[in-house]
Amino acid sequence: MLTTPTPNRTHQPHTTSTEPDLETRMALTEAAMTVRLETAALAVDVSTAHILTTPIDLEDIVRVPDAIPEAPVDLYPTPVAALLQRAHQRLLTGGWCKDTLVDEDGARCMLGSIRAEARGDSGLESSAVAVLLDAIRRTFGDDVDSVPSFNDAFARGRVPIRMVDQAAHLADTRGL
Repeated sequence: MLTTPTPNRTHQPHTTSTEPDLETRMALTEAAMTVRLETAALAVDVSTAHILTTPIDLEDIVRVPDAIPEAPVDLYPTPVAALLQRAHQRLLTGGWCKDTLVDEDGARCMLGSIRAEARGDSGLESSAVAVLLDAIRRTFGDDVDSVPSFNDAFARGRVPIRMVDQAAHLADTRGL
């Protein structure tokens, strides 16, 4: 018996729907939105055409210092007093911190500011720390163990910074 081959028929979906696909709908929406935005921009231009505007001069708004401030001149002629004065100034301008010599923002503790201003002179640094500890003990009593422990006992830097300034005065009166 002979059989007649049947042709392979693949099933094709029936596409008689008139609804556009997703990409076509997105393209039509984008075109409609573009027209609406252009119409709105034109309406704003027409509505504000009568308003006179003057260009902004950035020199009136942006201010920069005329000159970089110079470091203060040492008021004290003696090395320890001058060092403590510079350490005080560093705390005022660079910021104060506790629990570390220098924090991530560059602020320093009392000892950190003295060490930075001593610039490696350990003898000058130790003399300044000794005068500072003496000034602290004169005000707060002999219970203060060290400069770092005093510094770290405060939440804000007002008192520690003031003590560095008082130590500079004390070193000057002692001729150090």
